[in-house]
Amino acid sequence: MTARNSYIGRFAPSPTGPLHLGSLVAAIASYLDAKAHHGQWLVRVEDVDGARNVHGADDHILASLQRCGMHWDGEVTWQTKRYPLYQHALEQLGDLVYACGCSRREIADSQLNQVTHHNQALIYPGTCRNGLAPGKVGRALRVKVPQSPHCVPAFDDRWTGHYSQDLTAEVGDFIIRRADGYWAYQLAVVVDDGAQGITDIVRGVDLLDSTPRQLYLQQILGLPQPSYLHVPVVLNEAGDKMSKQTGAIAFDDGSDPQQLLRSAILPAARFLGLDVQADSIDAFWRAAIPAWAQLLQTLPRGA
Repeated sequence: MTARNSYIGRFAPSPTGPLHLGSLVAAIASYLDAKAHHGQWLVRVEDVDGARNVHGADDHILASLQRCGMHWDGEVTWQTKRYPLYQHALEQLGDLVYACGCSRREIADSQLNQVTHHNQALIYPGTCRNGLAPGKVGRALRVKVPQSPHCVPAFDDRWTGHYSQDLTAEVGDFIIRRADGYWAYQLAVVVDDGAQGITDIVRGVDLLDSTPRQLYLQQILGLPQPSYLHVPVVLNEAGDKMSKQTGAIAFDDGSDPQQLLRSAILPAARFLGLDVQADSIDAFWRAAIPAWAQLLQTLPRGA
């Protein structure tokens, strides 16, 4: 593998609870990719959704990362300290932004919304694009997606291969500030990645579908496009993505490092396809970094 000194990666957990095995998989993948490329690994707490934040979860997450031997470069950042950056981006978007007074139910009931996105997300039919209907109050802010068959952002994912999405047909104008006043994930993540100089994003494949919207925002905000690698996500017994919403439990209960290695770190590595044997956390990382570099060579784009 060729070293890239300019590599800057990141892990961006939401403080809605402690890390579980699924989030550990994403953390390990992003850490290994940064280390295999001799790059920097940043940690950003994505706490922009204040309604879901759990008090003290950010401290627990940071402590768990350190107990697993993952040490970040520079200072940890919190999205709630970056609101001026999001406001500036909103102003840059100018006339592409408009107020929307539609509820989810109204969008679902729209005659224009007979087909939904493959992940069952609602396609916005553009009801408020040319102004609010009488009696409606603008709550959320949306960004316009060109009504063009050519608005199909595409990229080559380092794990899954080529991916594209017709934003006009499959998404429509999407929200950048929610009706409850919180900044939407799509805008915040793009602004943060641009401000931090992120060159490589490694995260779960559940976010693959979000990437074209982020590419679109990067383009109109004049931000560079990072490289992407979306790893498989851990599923629970019901076949759903393991998450706090589906009852995933914390992998780190404060037990001794050997137990943490056996019960969480090694299983997460095996899930990523790494056959690593180690009797300590330090030994795990010494073996896992070259193993990850070798694994990358088998992926669609290599490393």
